This record gives sequence, C-alpha cells and structure tokens, in this order.
Amino acid sequence: MTRLFALIMAAIIAATPTLAERTKEAAQELLNQEKSVLASAGQSHLTSLVTPVSRNAAIYNASWLNAQDAAAGGAQWECLAEALYFEARGETIKGQFAVAEVIMNRVKSGRFPNSVCGVINQGTGKKYQCQFTYTCDGIPERIREPKAWDRVGQVARAILDGRAPMNLTDGATHYHTTAVRPRWSRTYTKTASIGVHVFYRHTWRVSSNS
Repeated sequence: MTRLFALIMAAIIAATPTLAERTKEAAQELLNQEKSVLASAGQSHLTSLVTPVSRNAAIYNASWLNAQDAAAGGAQWECLAEALYFEARGETIKGQFAVAEVIMNRVKSGRFPNSVCGVINQGTGKKYQCQFTYTCDGIPERIREPKAWDRVGQVARAILDGRAPMNLTDGATHYHTTAVRPRWSRTYTKTASIGVHVFYRHTWRVSSNS
C-alpha cells in the first residue's frame, strides 16, 4: 500500500508544473497579448507612443508658420508686429516669440499699460526714455523687408490668438541684447537667454493679479 501511494504521489508531482514553468507560461501569455495589441494598432498611434511630443517644437519653426494663413489684424496686431520687426526681425522664430512674450507679460502684469499698443508706446515722445527704443530714436519706422514683416506678423497673430504657448521666458518683463548690460539687469531676475537677447523678470512675478 505504501509503495502504491508513493507511486501515485510521484505521478502527481511529475504532472504538476513547477513554479518556474508557471512563471514562464504567464510571461509568454502576456507577451502574446502585447503582440496582439501592437499588431492591431496603427503606425501613427505607435509613433505617438514612442516619440516625445513637444508642443513648443511644433510652433517655433518656419514650417509651422508657413502653414498658417497670411496674418492681419487691427491696431493691437499691427503694434505687436511692428515691435517684433524693429526689435527682433533678425532673431530666430523662437527669439521672436520670446520678445512677443515679454510684451504680452507686461500687458497682463497690471504694472504696465493694459494693451499691446500701450505697452509698446509707453514713454514715447521723450527721446531715449521710452520702453522700446525704436519708438523714440527719431528714426522713421519703415518696413523695408516684406518677408521679415510677413513672418513677424504671423508670430504676432499666433501670440494674440493664443495659439502659441507662453512658456519661453518664465514671466519675463524685460530684455536686452547681449551687446549691452543695463543697470537694472543687476537686480532683476534673469530667466532666459535666447539668441542675442537676455530676458529678465522684475522682483515681482507676472500674474493677472499683480
């Protein structure tokens, strides 16, 4: 009887999968499920799963701007486009968006005029005491580069329409070129360097309630 029992137990043990075998089978089943899901997914979906998507990269390039409609607008758009033309037309697209951000940050801050044209023309009329030099340097503003004008116009339109993220300068309200170092740059908080411009935030943060 004892021998018969031993034979039966041996047969049962031999027929029972080991832990390692069960683990291997579970892993294989999971792998098969994953293969099935991937096989049913489209190529574009797979690409979106493995490729990092940067909203900024999609906006700050010539391809995106060229795909937009020709830009136009009223006085606020024209003021912003002119500021970008005279202040940053030689910059990269990213640099132009950054300068536009500064202007919009001032509009939102509550410490500057509450319109684009108001911000840009603040101090105009007193030579070299304005906020944006081109408005008070005594030189007539003439648009001589149509392609550059079209580009800054599109940048201005995208910013005003909210189609571009406002996250390049971390709330900057001031900037200067790398060729100069104004006194205020020693006390304001540096937030970014893009192209030939260095950006700063005042000691107070930009917000709708500031």
